[in-house]
Amino acid sequence: MELKIGRDHIGEGHPTFIIAEACDNHLGDLGVAKEMALGSKLAGANAVKYQHHLPDEEMLRDMEMSDNFDEHLYDFLVKYALTLEQHAELKEYCDRIGITYMCTPFSAKAAEELDTIGLEVFKIGSGEMTDLPSLRRIGALGHPMIISTGMCTFEEIQRTYEFMCDLEVPIALTNCLSEYPPVYEDLNLGVISQMKAACPKAVIGHSDHTPDLYTCFAAVTLGAKIIEKHITLDKRRPGPDQSVSIDLVDLHALVDGIRKIEVSLGHEKRVQDKEEAVRSWAFRSIVTIRPVQAGEVLSTDNIWTKRPGTGIPSAEFDQIVGKKALRDLPANVLLSREDFCE
Repeated sequence: MELKIGRDHIGEGHPTFIIAEACDNHLGDLGVAKEMALGSKLAGANAVKYQHHLPDEEMLRDMEMSDNFDEHLYDFLVKYALTLEQHAELKEYCDRIGITYMCTPFSAKAAEELDTIGLEVFKIGSGEMTDLPSLRRIGALGHPMIISTGMCTFEEIQRTYEFMCDLEVPIALTNCLSEYPPVYEDLNLGVISQMKAACPKAVIGHSDHTPDLYTCFAAVTLGAKIIEKHITLDKRRPGPDQSVSIDLVDLHALVDGIRKIEVSLGHEKRVQDKEEAVRSWAFRSIVTIRPVQAGEVLSTDNIWTKRPGTGIPSAEFDQIVGKKALRDLPANVLLSREDFCE
Protein backbone atom coordinates (compact mmCIF):
# COMPACT_ATOMS: atom_id res chain seq x y z
CA MET A 1 0.00 0.00 0.00
CA GLU A 2 1.23 3.50 -0.77
CA LEU A 3 -0.09 7.05 -0.95
CA LYS A 4 0.96 9.82 -3.29
CA ILE A 5 1.02 13.33 -1.86
CA GLY A 6 2.38 16.05 -4.09
CA ARG A 7 5.78 14.93 -5.33
CA ASP A 8 6.12 12.19 -2.74
CA HIS A 9 5.21 8.52 -2.73
CA ILE A 10 4.63 7.22 0.79
CA GLY A 11 4.90 3.57 1.77
CA GLU A 12 7.23 0.59 1.67
CA GLY A 13 10.23 1.18 -0.55
CA HIS A 14 9.97 4.97 -0.26
CA PRO A 15 11.63 7.44 2.13
CA THR A 16 9.86 8.29 5.36
CA PHE A 17 7.43 11.18 4.86
CA ILE A 18 8.27 13.77 7.53
CA ILE A 19 5.57 16.24 8.57
CA ALA A 20 6.45 19.36 10.55
CA GLU A 21 3.30 20.06 12.57
CA ALA A 22 3.05 23.83 12.98
CA CYS A 23 -0.34 23.41 14.71
CA ASP A 24 -1.37 26.77 16.20
CA ASN A 25 2.06 27.70 17.55
CA HIS A 26 1.97 30.68 15.18
CA LEU A 27 -0.74 32.22 17.40
CA GLY A 28 -2.57 33.52 14.36
CA ASP A 29 0.39 35.41 12.94
CA LEU A 30 0.57 34.63 9.20
CA GLY A 31 4.16 35.86 9.03
CA VAL A 32 5.19 33.40 11.72
CA ALA A 33 3.25 30.64 9.97
CA LYS A 34 5.18 31.33 6.75
CA GLU A 35 8.47 31.40 8.65
CA MET A 36 7.62 27.97 10.04
CA ALA A 37 7.01 26.71 6.50
CA LEU A 38 10.33 28.07 5.24
CA GLY A 39 12.21 26.71 8.25
CA SER A 40 10.62 23.30 7.74
CA LYS A 41 11.63 23.33 4.09
CA LEU A 42 15.22 24.24 4.95
CA ALA A 43 15.32 21.52 7.62
CA GLY A 44 14.37 18.94 4.99
CA ALA A 45 10.81 18.10 6.00
CA ASN A 46 8.47 16.88 3.27
CA ALA A 47 5.46 18.81 4.52
CA VAL A 48 4.39 21.48 6.96
CA LYS A 49 0.96 21.13 8.53
CA TYR A 50 -1.45 23.63 10.02
CA GLN A 51 -4.94 23.39 11.49
CA HIS A 52 -8.25 24.77 10.25
CA HIS A 53 -10.70 25.46 13.05
CA LEU A 54 -14.34 26.46 12.92
CA PRO A 55 -15.01 26.47 16.67
CA ASP A 56 -18.80 26.31 16.43
CA GLU A 57 -18.52 23.24 14.17
CA GLU A 58 -16.13 21.51 16.57
CA MET A 59 -17.46 21.89 20.08
CA LEU A 60 -20.05 23.18 22.47
CA ARG A 61 -18.94 26.46 23.95
CA ASP A 62 -19.53 25.41 27.54
CA MET A 63 -17.92 21.94 27.41
CA GLU A 64 -15.47 21.07 30.18
CA MET A 65 -11.77 20.97 29.26
CA SER A 66 -8.91 18.92 30.66
CA ASP A 67 -6.66 20.79 33.06
CA ASN A 68 -3.70 21.16 30.65
CA PHE A 69 -5.31 24.20 28.97
CA ASP A 70 -4.68 27.69 30.34
CA GLU A 71 -7.83 28.99 28.66
CA HIS A 72 -10.85 27.41 27.12
CA LEU A 73 -10.02 25.98 23.70
CA TYR A 74 -13.03 27.68 22.12
CA ASP A 75 -11.82 31.11 23.23
CA PHE A 76 -8.26 30.35 22.14
CA LEU A 77 -9.39 29.34 18.64
CA VAL A 78 -11.58 32.40 18.22
CA LYS A 79 -8.51 34.55 18.90
CA TYR A 80 -5.80 32.64 17.07
CA ALA A 81 -7.19 30.29 14.41
CA LEU A 82 -6.18 31.13 10.84
CA THR A 83 -8.92 32.09 8.39
CA LEU A 84 -9.56 30.20 5.17
CA GLU A 85 -8.09 33.14 3.24
CA GLN A 86 -4.90 32.89 5.30
CA HIS A 87 -4.75 29.15 4.65
CA ALA A 88 -5.04 29.83 0.93
CA GLU A 89 -2.15 32.29 1.14
CA LEU A 90 -0.12 29.81 3.16
CA LYS A 91 -0.72 27.07 0.61
CA GLU A 92 0.37 29.35 -2.24
CA TYR A 93 3.49 30.24 -0.28
CA CYS A 94 4.30 26.57 0.42
CA ASP A 95 3.83 25.72 -3.26
CA ARG A 96 6.21 28.52 -4.18
CA ILE A 97 9.01 27.47 -1.83
CA GLY A 98 8.60 23.78 -2.60
CA ILE A 99 7.15 22.15 0.52
CA THR A 100 3.84 20.32 0.72
CA TYR A 101 1.16 22.29 2.55
CA MET A 102 -1.00 20.13 4.79
CA CYS A 103 -3.83 20.95 7.13
CA THR A 104 -6.01 19.23 9.69
CA PRO A 105 -9.71 20.04 9.46
CA PHE A 106 -11.42 19.67 12.81
CA SER A 107 -14.85 19.31 11.26
CA ALA A 108 -16.37 18.11 8.01
CA LYS A 109 -17.21 21.70 7.11
CA ALA A 110 -13.59 22.75 7.66
CA ALA A 111 -12.52 19.95 5.30
CA GLU A 112 -14.97 21.13 2.66
CA GLU A 113 -13.58 24.65 2.94
CA LEU A 114 -10.00 23.40 2.59
CA ASP A 115 -11.01 21.43 -0.48
CA THR A 116 -11.83 24.72 -2.21
CA ILE A 117 -8.19 25.89 -1.93
CA GLY A 118 -6.76 22.72 -3.46
CA LEU A 119 -5.73 20.65 -0.44
CA GLU A 120 -4.28 17.31 -1.60
CA VAL A 121 -4.52 15.26 1.61
CA PHE A 122 -6.44 15.50 4.87
CA LYS A 123 -4.69 14.85 8.18
CA ILE A 124 -7.31 13.77 10.70
CA GLY A 125 -6.58 14.30 14.39
CA SER A 126 -7.04 11.62 17.01
CA GLY A 127 -10.19 13.27 18.36
CA GLU A 128 -11.96 12.63 15.06
CA MET A 129 -10.63 9.09 14.57
CA THR A 130 -13.86 7.51 15.79
CA ASP A 131 -16.17 10.11 14.20
CA LEU A 132 -17.37 7.88 11.38
CA PRO A 133 -20.01 10.29 10.01
CA SER A 134 -17.43 13.04 9.57
CA LEU A 135 -14.87 10.61 8.14
CA ARG A 136 -17.42 9.48 5.55
CA ARG A 137 -18.21 13.07 4.59
CA ILE A 138 -14.52 14.04 4.37
CA GLY A 139 -13.67 10.86 2.48
CA ALA A 140 -16.27 11.75 -0.14
CA LEU A 141 -14.06 14.70 -1.16
CA GLY A 142 -11.76 12.19 -2.86
CA HIS A 143 -8.41 12.83 -1.18
CA PRO A 144 -6.10 10.50 0.79
CA MET A 145 -6.45 10.72 4.56
CA ILE A 146 -3.85 10.34 7.30
CA ILE A 147 -5.61 9.47 10.56
CA SER A 148 -4.02 9.63 14.01
CA THR A 149 -4.96 7.03 16.61
CA GLY A 150 -4.33 8.62 20.02
CA MET A 151 -6.78 7.84 22.86
CA CYS A 152 -8.06 4.82 20.91
CA THR A 153 -8.29 1.11 21.57
CA PHE A 154 -6.97 -1.30 18.99
CA GLU A 155 -10.56 -2.34 18.33
CA GLU A 156 -11.46 1.26 17.49
CA ILE A 157 -8.48 1.50 15.15
CA GLN A 158 -9.58 -1.69 13.42
CA ARG A 159 -13.14 -0.42 13.09
CA THR A 160 -12.06 2.86 11.49
CA TYR A 161 -9.62 1.04 9.22
CA GLU A 162 -12.31 -1.31 7.95
CA PHE A 163 -14.78 1.58 7.60
CA MET A 164 -12.36 3.57 5.43
CA CYS A 165 -11.45 0.50 3.38
CA ASP A 166 -15.14 -0.05 2.66
CA LEU A 167 -15.30 3.57 1.45
CA GLU A 168 -12.24 2.86 -0.74
CA VAL A 169 -10.45 5.94 0.63
CA PRO A 170 -6.62 5.66 0.52
CA ILE A 171 -5.47 6.01 4.11
CA ALA A 172 -2.53 6.08 6.45
CA LEU A 173 -2.84 5.45 10.18
CA THR A 174 -0.36 7.04 12.56
CA ASN A 175 0.37 5.48 15.91
CA CYS A 176 -0.12 8.22 18.49
CA LEU A 177 -0.36 8.87 22.22
CA SER A 178 -2.47 11.89 23.22
CA GLU A 179 -0.48 12.91 26.28
CA TYR A 180 1.16 16.35 26.31
CA PRO A 181 3.98 15.49 26.89
CA PRO A 182 3.71 11.70 27.18
CA VAL A 183 5.03 9.32 29.76
CA TYR A 184 7.52 7.19 27.86
CA GLU A 185 6.23 3.99 29.43
CA ASP A 186 2.83 4.75 27.84
CA LEU A 187 4.17 5.01 24.28
CA ASN A 188 4.09 1.28 23.38
CA LEU A 189 5.89 1.70 20.06
CA GLY A 190 5.51 -2.01 19.40
CA VAL A 191 1.94 -1.21 18.38
CA ILE A 192 3.39 0.06 15.08
CA SER A 193 4.29 -3.50 14.11
CA GLN A 194 0.85 -4.71 15.18
CA MET A 195 -0.84 -2.01 13.07
CA LYS A 196 1.26 -2.99 10.05
CA ALA A 197 0.11 -6.58 10.41
CA ALA A 198 -3.56 -5.79 11.13
CA CYS A 199 -4.02 -2.98 8.57
CA PRO A 200 -2.23 -4.07 5.38
CA LYS A 201 -4.16 -1.66 3.15
CA ALA A 202 -2.99 1.36 5.14
CA VAL A 203 0.38 3.08 5.33
CA ILE A 204 1.45 3.07 8.98
CA GLY A 205 3.23 6.01 10.58
CA HIS A 206 3.86 7.63 13.94
CA SER A 207 2.67 10.98 15.28
CA ASP A 208 4.94 11.93 18.17
CA HIS A 209 4.31 14.18 21.16
CA THR A 210 7.57 13.68 23.05
CA PRO A 211 9.79 16.76 23.51
CA ASP A 212 12.79 15.02 21.92
CA LEU A 213 13.68 12.83 18.93
CA TYR A 214 14.40 9.34 20.26
CA THR A 215 11.01 7.73 19.83
CA CYS A 216 10.73 9.03 16.25
CA PHE A 217 13.99 7.28 15.38
CA ALA A 218 12.74 4.11 17.04
CA ALA A 219 9.46 4.33 15.12
CA VAL A 220 11.33 4.45 11.81
CA THR A 221 13.26 1.30 12.69
CA LEU A 222 9.92 -0.37 13.47
CA GLY A 223 8.61 0.46 10.00
CA ALA A 224 6.80 3.78 10.38
CA LYS A 225 6.67 5.44 6.93
CA ILE A 226 5.28 8.77 8.19
CA ILE A 227 6.67 10.80 11.08
CA GLU A 228 4.75 13.80 12.36
CA LYS A 229 6.42 16.11 14.88
CA HIS A 230 5.24 19.39 16.42
CA ILE A 231 7.52 22.37 15.76
CA THR A 232 8.01 25.90 17.04
CA LEU A 233 10.32 28.71 16.00
CA ASP A 234 11.50 29.17 19.57
CA LYS A 235 10.88 26.94 22.58
CA ARG A 236 10.67 30.09 24.72
CA ARG A 237 7.83 31.46 22.61
CA PRO A 238 4.36 30.91 24.12
CA GLY A 239 2.07 28.56 22.25
CA PRO A 240 -0.50 25.83 22.82
CA ASP A 241 1.87 22.94 22.06
CA GLN A 242 5.19 24.24 23.34
CA SER A 243 5.70 21.34 25.75
CA VAL A 244 5.63 18.83 22.89
CA SER A 245 7.34 20.89 20.19
CA ILE A 246 10.88 20.87 18.85
CA ASP A 247 12.61 23.87 17.26
CA LEU A 248 13.94 24.01 13.71
CA VAL A 249 17.45 22.99 14.76
CA ASP A 250 16.02 19.81 16.23
CA LEU A 251 13.81 19.35 13.16
CA HIS A 252 16.93 19.37 10.98
CA ALA A 253 18.50 16.80 13.31
CA LEU A 254 15.34 14.70 13.10
CA VAL A 255 15.33 14.69 9.29
CA ASP A 256 19.06 14.03 9.13
CA GLY A 257 18.80 11.17 11.62
CA ILE A 258 15.87 9.54 9.86
CA ARG A 259 17.60 9.67 6.48
CA LYS A 260 20.70 8.04 7.99
CA ILE A 261 18.62 5.37 9.73
CA GLU A 262 16.73 4.59 6.52
CA VAL A 263 19.85 3.73 4.55
CA SER A 264 21.06 1.63 7.50
CA LEU A 265 18.07 -0.72 7.57
CA GLY A 266 19.29 -3.35 5.09
CA HIS A 267 18.95 -7.10 5.70
CA GLU A 268 22.04 -8.51 3.93
CA LYS A 269 25.06 -9.53 6.01
CA ARG A 270 28.19 -9.65 3.85
CA VAL A 271 31.73 -8.31 3.84
CA GLN A 272 31.40 -4.77 2.54
CA ASP A 273 33.97 -3.30 0.16
CA LYS A 274 35.20 -0.82 2.77
CA GLU A 275 35.60 -3.65 5.30
CA GLU A 276 38.07 -5.57 3.14
CA ALA A 277 41.06 -3.38 4.03
CA VAL A 278 40.22 -3.57 7.73
CA ARG A 279 39.58 -7.30 7.54
CA SER A 280 43.06 -7.93 6.15
CA TRP A 281 44.76 -6.58 9.27
CA ALA A 282 42.11 -6.86 12.00
CA PHE A 283 41.45 -10.58 11.63
CA ARG A 284 44.00 -12.99 13.14
CA SER A 285 46.27 -15.57 11.56
CA ILE A 286 48.32 -18.45 12.95
CA VAL A 287 51.85 -17.37 13.91
CA THR A 288 54.87 -18.81 15.69
CA ILE A 289 55.36 -17.53 19.23
CA ARG A 290 58.88 -18.94 19.69
CA PRO A 291 61.48 -20.47 17.40
CA VAL A 292 60.36 -23.83 15.99
CA GLN A 293 62.82 -26.52 14.86
CA ALA A 294 62.29 -28.73 11.80
CA GLY A 295 60.37 -31.86 12.81
CA GLU A 296 58.92 -30.26 15.92
CA VAL A 297 55.20 -30.83 16.52
CA LEU A 298 53.14 -27.67 16.32
CA SER A 299 51.24 -27.00 19.56
CA THR A 300 49.96 -24.23 21.76
CA ASP A 301 53.50 -23.98 23.12
CA ASN A 302 54.94 -22.75 19.82
CA ILE A 303 52.07 -21.32 17.75
CA TRP A 304 49.15 -19.03 18.51
CA THR A 305 47.01 -16.39 16.75
CA LYS A 306 47.92 -12.76 16.08
CA ARG A 307 47.17 -10.03 13.60
CA PRO A 308 47.23 -9.49 10.63
CA GLY A 309 44.69 -11.70 8.93
CA THR A 310 46.72 -12.32 5.78
CA GLY A 311 48.03 -15.76 6.78
CA ILE A 312 46.34 -19.03 7.65
CA PRO A 313 43.03 -18.03 9.29
CA SER A 314 42.96 -18.47 13.06
CA ALA A 315 39.73 -20.47 12.70
CA GLU A 316 41.92 -23.34 11.35
CA PHE A 317 44.08 -23.44 14.50
CA ASP A 318 42.77 -26.77 15.77
CA GLN A 319 43.46 -28.39 12.40
CA ILE A 320 47.09 -27.20 12.41
CA VAL A 321 47.91 -28.35 15.96
CA GLY A 322 49.68 -31.74 15.82
CA LYS A 323 51.33 -31.24 12.45
CA LYS A 324 55.14 -31.20 12.10
CA ALA A 325 57.33 -28.32 11.04
CA LEU A 326 59.17 -28.97 7.75
CA ARG A 327 61.92 -26.45 8.50
CA ASP A 328 63.27 -24.18 11.19
CA LEU A 329 60.98 -21.22 11.82
CA PRO A 330 61.80 -18.02 13.71
CA ALA A 331 59.50 -16.58 16.37
CA ASN A 332 56.71 -14.19 15.51
CA VAL A 333 56.23 -14.95 11.82
CA LEU A 334 53.10 -15.89 9.93
CA LEU A 335 52.82 -19.64 9.49
CA SER A 336 52.36 -20.77 5.88
CA ARG A 337 51.05 -24.07 4.59
CA GLU A 338 54.52 -24.87 3.19
CA ASP A 339 55.93 -24.78 6.73
CA PHE A 340 54.38 -28.05 7.98
CA CYS A 341 53.13 -31.51 7.05
CA GLU A 342 51.02 -34.24 8.67
